[in-house]
Amino acid sequence: MQSGFTREKAMSLLKEYNKDEFHIRHAVTLENVMGHFAKEYDAENEDYWKIVGLLHDVDFEKYPETHLDNTPQILRENGGTDELIHSIVSHGYEICTDVEPELFMEKVLYATDELTGLIYATSLMRPSKSTKDMNLKSVKKKFKDKKFAAGCSRDVIKNGAEMLGWELDELITKTLIAMQEKEDEIEAEISKEIC
Repeated sequence: MQSGFTREKAMSLLKEYNKDEFHIRHAVTLENVMGHFAKEYDAENEDYWKIVGLLHDVDFEKYPETHLDNTPQILRENGGTDELIHSIVSHGYEICTDVEPELFMEKVLYATDELTGLIYATSLMRPSKSTKDMNLKSVKKKFKDKKFAAGCSRDVIKNGAEMLGWELDELITKTLIAMQEKEDEIEAEISKEIC
C-alpha cells in the first residue's frame, strides 16, 4: 500500500493546515493508534496505516463545515495516492461523505476516530490526566453519559464496532490498550511538534 508521503512530509502538511494543539494531538494520537493496530493485523503496511491516521483530518481545522470536501485536492496536490485519498475520505462515511470503508484498515480508522477522542476526554477528568490507569469500566461510564464529550458520536463508535465484527467492549478495550501503550510516544511527539 502506497500513500505518497513520508512521515516528515505528512507532518509538514498537517501543520500547514492545522495550528491548534488539539487537532495536532488528535492526528498524532490516531497515527499511533493506527500503528498499534497495524502491528497486530497488517505489520507490513504499518507506515501506511500511520500516515492515514496522521492525515485523516488534515482539512478539518481550516474547513470544519465542509470536512473532507477539500481533502482529495489537498492530498493529490501533495503527491497523495488515490488509495490514500479513499482510505481517509471513507472515515466520514454517512457523516459527511458517501465513501464507504472497504479495507479492514479503513474500518479501524472509522471505528477509532471518535473513540480516541472520548477516551482522551475521559483521561482529562482523572487526577492522573492519563489513560494508563483507566479501564473499560471507566470508559463505558463516560460512553453512556451522552452529555460528556458530546461531540464524540456514540453511534459512529457503535457502527464502527459492527463494521469490524467486534463487540463494543472489544473495540473500546483494544483502543484503550493502544492509547495506553503509545501515550508516552504521543506526548513526546506533541511536545516536539507544538514547541
